[in-house]
Amino acid sequence: MRKKLLSLILLLATVTSLAIPAAAVSVSAESAIVLEATTGCVVYEKDADTRRPMASTTKIMTALVALESGDTTRTVSVAGDAVGVEGSSVYLETGDTLSLDDLVWALMLESANDAAAAIAIAVAGSVDAFADMMNAKAAELGLENTHFTNPHGLHNDDHYTTARDLARLAAYALQNPRFREIVSTYRHNITFGDETRCLLNHNKMLKLYDGAIGVKTGYTKRSGRCLVSAAERDGVMLVAVTLNAPDDWNDHREMLDAGFGALETRELIRAGESVFIMPCIGSEKQDVTIRNRDGLTVCVPTGTAEITRRTELPHYFWAPLNEGDVVGRIVFECEGKVIGEVPLYVDETVERIEYKQGLLERIFG
Repeated sequence: MRKKLLSLILLLATVTSLAIPAAAVSVSAESAIVLEATTGCVVYEKDADTRRPMASTTKIMTALVALESGDTTRTVSVAGDAVGVEGSSVYLETGDTLSLDDLVWALMLESANDAAAAIAIAVAGSVDAFADMMNAKAAELGLENTHFTNPHGLHNDDHYTTARDLARLAAYALQNPRFREIVSTYRHNITFGDETRCLLNHNKMLKLYDGAIGVKTGYTKRSGRCLVSAAERDGVMLVAVTLNAPDDWNDHREMLDAGFGALETRELIRAGESVFIMPCIGSEKQDVTIRNRDGLTVCVPTGTAEITRRTELPHYFWAPLNEGDVVGRIVFECEGKVIGEVPLYVDETVERIEYKQGLLERIFG
């Protein structure tokens, strides 16, 4: 099973963010949160763990499961059970053929409920089976207060999430390049049969907010206005969520502004920057090259004090060693707290020399 969201920060470098002072924000939403996407550190929250209906923000998970299901260029024939679903629609008809990828575009830009049902049936065989896949993914990501009964978000008492879970889901989904491309696009054409349709993204944040990259709107009478937004500036990516927010566009602008004002990025080390020539007993060269392969950039509160580093390596090594072996690490600390680390790798394969007995006696006495 994949690691949970907050352990998927960087491929081979570990980051632990410093605590971020809560921002002073006032929002109309019943539940709200804004967090930094790579570390999950929260800038602001309001009743973020109360379970609430999520309306069409459900489709974040629908799109993610579809995109992770395999070849999305495969052709899908629209099932009759996907036609005529209430709410937003692209007016699919039974037997229409289009790619799974185009269905995801319709799902996320036009918030099409018929596209959601068509995706579910194409991927899992039925809406109920697809909901099981959605719940399995939620469990994998550690979203303990989220449960799905359908792929579109039409009301069901057992269909719910929290602002915190929804923000964590969006942060994870944005790691998928195709998902990010789709939700950040304002206009896109899809083709099925002989017809081409122009899709327009309902997310006004793409035009209202500098640096916006998505993510999804939602509304039902039971849920009220729901919105998940994301924006990126100067290497800082924020995700904001509001549930039942009458003034959601302004809520998100205020929340994101507060987040960007509270955070900055620092490049702690570049890939390959630190090189160590270490003694290697039992090798022909008598030394071995050690280096970091991964860079590390962290997100910290604005004005954070000096960040220090320490190198953890043994004093010497014994041959043989294989290229790529992890033999140490560089650890970064701030205010007495570890905020990140990168592994140190053997840069070359080092073979062991078999010494004759007399030579060993001269070396070791």
